[in-house]
Amino acid sequence: MNPNFQLFNQLSQLNQILNAQFLPIGKTTVSLTMLIYVAVLFFLLVIATARAKTWFERELLSRTKIEPGMRAAAGSFLRGFVLFVGFIVILQTAGIDLSALTVVAGAVGLGVSLGLQGLISNVVSGVIIVLEGPFKVGDRIEFDGTIGSVMRVALRTTTIVTNDNVAIIVPNSELLKGKITNWSCNASDVKHSVRFTFPVSADGLLSPSTVIDAILEAANAHTGVLSEPAPEVVLQDLGEKTNNYLLRVYTSEFLSKPSTLRSELNHLIFEVFRRRNIKFSAGDKS
Repeated sequence: MNPNFQLFNQLSQLNQILNAQFLPIGKTTVSLTMLIYVAVLFFLLVIATARAKTWFERELLSRTKIEPGMRAAAGSFLRGFVLFVGFIVILQTAGIDLSALTVVAGAVGLGVSLGLQGLISNVVSGVIIVLEGPFKVGDRIEFDGTIGSVMRVALRTTTIVTNDNVAIIVPNSELLKGKITNWSCNASDVKHSVRFTFPVSADGLLSPSTVIDAILEAANAHTGVLSEPAPEVVLQDLGEKTNNYLLRVYTSEFLSKPSTLRSELNHLIFEVFRRRNIKFSAGDKS
């Protein structure tokens, strides 16, 4: 048999296989060629949107004042939208009758929406967080008893790193439902600082002003405590033997190490109290 004729016969058989129509959709019967066409174009669309997302975040949004986490969330949202629209366009250019898919898509969409209510709620909440900006990457927040720094804000979740360097991933819908305390300051000069409050006890028979001066001396002696805003001490409780005070300090150096800051401040307070002969309680003989 002529080799050329054999090759032609094989190509003819391959063409028949590729163009064999086996999946009817409305007025269109889908062939293997159509499926390959759709798969290749969608693969190229995925690659193109990934690169476009990177350019959108690094080249365009980086020139704005939007925080990195917000830029990533906005880029992900835009990419998802383009992928959805692009997939519809690819199906249309492939000649697939989309009108026949409306009923099926409606039924499937209803089932999917019921099953993905949580996901949809988290994504919508992520968009709200991006637009309203109740907190940003680097802010120190408190949520549901957890205190930590915001490491990443995505469309579905927000990642918070605690003082123990543990990453907690919180669904965005839970963040919007609960109460969030943002401990970071908004003023430009203390933008990256956080206020910590530490309890201090002292002899109840001593003048509060004497004790407050001693505590402030210790706080101002610590290099990690900011001088502006200045440390402050308030008298919280009066007692027969012990008065309780609260020391409030701002720091930008110990954002993730409050226990270390507290320990060092306690050492300084102890030294100042001993030098000034201030006891921690009326019954303290030390």
